[in-house]
Amino acid sequence: MQPHAVIAELQGTVVTVEVEVGQAVEPGTIVALVESMKLHHEVRAGVAGTVTEIHAEPGRTVAPGTVMLTITTSQVVEPVVTTETRRPPVVSTSSTTSEARLDLAAVLDRHALGLDAARPDAVARRHGRGGRTARENIADLVDPGSLVEYGPLAVASQHRRRDHDDLTRRTPADGLVGGLATVNGHRTVVMSYDYMVLAGTQGHRNHRKKDKLFAVAAELGLPVVLYAEGGGGRPGDSDTGGVTGLDCLAFELLAGLSGRVPLVGVGAGYCFAGNAALLGSCDIIVATRGSNIGMAGPAMIEGGGLGVFDPTEIGPSDVHLANGVIDLLADDEAHATALARQCLGYFQGMLPAGEVPDQTRLRDVVPADRLRAYDVRQALHGLFDAGSVLELRAGFGLGMITAFARVDGQPVGVLANNPLHLAGAIDRDAAAKAARFMRLCETHRLPLVMLVDTPGFMVGPDTEATGLVREVGDLFVAGARLTVPTVAVVLRKAYGLGAQAMMGGNTKAPLACVAWPTGEFGPMGLEGAVRLGFRAELDAAGPEGSPARDARFTELVAQQYERGKAVTIAEWYEIDDVIDPADTRHWLTTLLGAVPPRLNHL
Repeated sequence: MQPHAVIAELQGTVVTVEVEVGQAVEPGTIVALVESMKLHHEVRAGVAGTVTEIHAEPGRTVAPGTVMLTITTSQVVEPVVTTETRRPPVVSTSSTTSEARLDLAAVLDRHALGLDAARPDAVARRHGRGGRTARENIADLVDPGSLVEYGPLAVASQHRRRDHDDLTRRTPADGLVGGLATVNGHRTVVMSYDYMVLAGTQGHRNHRKKDKLFAVAAELGLPVVLYAEGGGGRPGDSDTGGVTGLDCLAFELLAGLSGRVPLVGVGAGYCFAGNAALLGSCDIIVATRGSNIGMAGPAMIEGGGLGVFDPTEIGPSDVHLANGVIDLLADDEAHATALARQCLGYFQGMLPAGEVPDQTRLRDVVPADRLRAYDVRQALHGLFDAGSVLELRAGFGLGMITAFARVDGQPVGVLANNPLHLAGAIDRDAAAKAARFMRLCETHRLPLVMLVDTPGFMVGPDTEATGLVREVGDLFVAGARLTVPTVAVVLRKAYGLGAQAMMGGNTKAPLACVAWPTGEFGPMGLEGAVRLGFRAELDAAGPEGSPARDARFTELVAQQYERGKAVTIAEWYEIDDVIDPADTRHWLTTLLGAVPPRLNHL
């Protein structure tokens, strides 16, 4: 038989001795606990045998190397230090990992209170109104299993008014679900107000949670997707340590992200006050048909003495589609989530090349009759990868089309005049829409393709009353500041200042400016140029409305057309070429494929 000493490795006080003389022990058995610096350290047996002597009683101070007890064993062994910091490979403990730990169980139970399953009645009401929960929307948006949630255990700052159990059950996550996840395989900050918690109002702690998430987005350079639904500040929070809440950081932090990372906002249901302010700070706003978005809800409007309104009367989707607030109109939250994911995709880089539409069909998009209107969207959907065109702000600035698209998988922005509205003339709304889109593409490094067919800027006293001059100037400024690659394709009319603005300032500003055979150019519209510049010739031909005058007018217009047709302009090398429309995509892929990466990324 061999005696084996179990010794202490560190200095401390013996708290307990866990064995008795005569007790059989196995390697790894806890034989004592020693307290050192307020922590209890385990002392374990290093061999199998029988305890024959105990040298350290509870309360005794021991030093490193102090013999705690002796184990007699039939094995021949060397002394082994067996405190917690140096354990034998095989450990036998009094508990196993299969036994539930109370601390872990409590945390898991607490997290479960925030899940939809813990609120079946609220979820049923939400579903009954045709809506989805915040967690359902986020789960649908992000890649499965990728969400790391911030602040799920937060509750409303109302401890002076409500008991703890009520707060944990009825205000989970303080009404804001958010965290870090991947969307389309790319890291993204995601967050959603929870209308089932205090009507989606903005509480003290959910503001702090947004502050944290916006800071993470800024530090890591990550895009943000925000679901905004509910009212503004929550007056019922009693434990804020403040009075007005005007020192809230969230609005500044989100606005500060604009121009640094893509911001996509989703509005559904009632979105008022603070929620609307956050939504309006986003680059892209997706809203459902049933949404109502306003800078104040009914209570604030009534409180201001401005009348009594039902919430459905405030900022309905049809109003905001027409005034340009909404970029993308969705049928419901599922559709809105799909659109948000698609929007993010254009900022996330290349995809595999998509299906290429039959390019020969582009030859018939513009009618041979130069006075016949046509749908320019046929050019968009025929030119870019099948299914890749996503039009923004379709209900606003109808004379201008702004869209994301892909060509051979590469994301681009598309700016196009719409001949079906004012013959493609650029009015105030169209100019504002184009300038904002140019800045969006510039900020997020999307190459820009301009499809030009415009008689110029809209004119007349009524037009000037809209403030067109400022918007025209803003459009030229936005174009002059473009550093992303641009390509201009003149489909038909390119007249005057409006055509120049569409190209970023002039025909030489883009990487290339090409025209289809139907292209025609001039300092102003041909008919107007003849009426103004050839008045004497027309008067000599006959009075207004006479056949002779009309014939002379037609003759002069034909002469101006010959002078300004695309082939003639190419001969003077004011544009780079006149091409077969079926070759347009080849031009785009060649030019954009030659762009150095440094021009596509800041």
